[in-house]
Amino acid sequence: MRLKRKKVKDKNSMTMTVNEDFMKELNRQIKRRPETAANYRRRYEEDSENDWNCGSWFEYLLIVILSTILLVGVLVLTLFWILFYRDGFAWSDDPKLQFNLHPTLMVAGFITLSGFSILLYRLCRCLKHIYVKLIHMFFHACAIPCVALGFLSVFDSHNLSDPPKVNFYSMHSWLGFVTMGMFVLQFVVGFFSFLVLLCCENRTYKCRSIMVPIHASFGLVNFMLAIATCITGLVEYERQDAGNPVLSSRNSEIEHYIINSLGIVLVAIGIIVSVAVRRSNAPATAKVYVTERC
Repeated sequence: MRLKRKKVKDKNSMTMTVNEDFMKELNRQIKRRPETAANYRRRYEEDSENDWNCGSWFEYLLIVILSTILLVGVLVLTLFWILFYRDGFAWSDDPKLQFNLHPTLMVAGFITLSGFSILLYRLCRCLKHIYVKLIHMFFHACAIPCVALGFLSVFDSHNLSDPPKVNFYSMHSWLGFVTMGMFVLQFVVGFFSFLVLLCCENRTYKCRSIMVPIHASFGLVNFMLAIATCITGLVEYERQDAGNPVLSSRNSEIEHYIINSLGIVLVAIGIIVSVAVRRSNAPATAKVYVTERC
């Protein structure tokens, strides 16, 4: 009996010890929760583990410089082509010159402004994240009137031509229609998800964290669609004017090289933007928190 009582007493003692250890661990975890939450809300640039080395800074500067040159260069090259080889711009009084607004405004809106918007959001490290969001939205907002005027110019140009041209018959026009629809949808979803919902930041945090990869993926797809649309438009434009007797053989040859150069630059932009977006703006070993991307 004494031996049995001793075993029961030892068992109760062990149970009390286990319960005490469990309660101590539970209290320690509860006390650590505010600290952990604060760490997750801290941006990774403030974490000493995420300091950049020389290779990371070199990669960052190389992407910034190359992307700036390409995004500005494609617009400058388009303007050079239209102004010096396509007689400039006009509105409804000259449908042929009105059409020249279409490639210029679409490149400005879908490629240059949208490209800068995407890259600034991923690469800008010198501002608070809310300001980066506002700049991201501002560049996309500036692209909207460019896209709208570019669409109206080609639509009017086709209708005012003699004889009128058919709208929405080519692969280029179909891709352009899909790209414009996705662009508008992305802008509306991004505006309400990441700016309007900030008024209830704590309650909408989970929703915004879920929307981040969706918005980012469809944004990149939309940008690649815009590049594909521009390239198909250049091919269609060159094919239509291949037998134009007004153009001299010299001008036709120069335009051929300009159009090819535009296509190569557009492909290079697609590559550099994909690299910048797919890689985090921190080294591969860095910790990236959800709040940084939201």
